[in-house]
Amino acid sequence: MALRVHVCRLADVVPGELRAFPVAGVTWPVVVTYAEGQLVAVQGVCPHEDVALAGGDLEGTQLICPGHGYGFDLTTGACTHDKTLSLRRYPITVVGDELFVDLL
Repeated sequence: MALRVHVCRLADVVPGELRAFPVAGVTWPVVVTYAEGQLVAVQGVCPHEDVALAGGDLEGTQLICPGHGYGFDLTTGACTHDKTLSLRRYPITVVGDELFVDLL
């Protein structure tokens, strides 16, 4: 069974920007952006060293961690620097103007 949580309004997500949204009861925020025109939601912390990802760069579909420069493909979650690492991607549901993700 999925744990669906409200993250933000669609208007809060800006193409070309990484936006982090806190979720009640979750340690790290959820980062939401657009990749190739599709909404993407991922964990808000780098799996390499627990660095917040919202301060990173977005280069096309690649998120670059501000801590050590590790790159992650937002369409797959795969790390371009270390194949053992990946970003957790969350399924998104949009209801009206509200964005929800399934954390489990």
